[in-house]
Amino acid sequence: MALEWVVLGYAAGAEAIMVLLLTIPGLDGLRKGLTAVTRNLLKPFMSVVPFCLFLLMDIYWKYETRPSCEGESCTPTEHLRHQKSIMKSQRNALLICVALVFYWLLYSVTHLVVKIEQLNQRVERLKNKE
Repeated sequence: MALEWVVLGYAAGAEAIMVLLLTIPGLDGLRKGLTAVTRNLLKPFMSVVPFCLFLLMDIYWKYETRPSCEGESCTPTEHLRHQKSIMKSQRNALLICVALVFYWLLYSVTHLVVKIEQLNQRVERLKNKE
């Protein structure tokens, strides 16, 4: 089960790096190639969304079927295991949110960069006509 979280972490990291590279000023020479690569990767990265929903349902199912450890009915070891399980679930839910937010940011930034390039091309054509 840990492999799916590693894959999601790498996907979120790749999305964050691409957003960072698209928004760093001064990379105008590389931006055209980076935009093309990012646009081609948006569709495969779309698989992150249903994957995140599946993992979120998995967290919810584990939460609902988790044995309760309340009162003095459990030993300190069981109580510690229960607390660790809750912390892992919260960490994994945070990772899911980060992956979804970075995908949305990557999509939005890529769309804006493409629109800016189109507008710059239009301005150049208008300058050349005059």
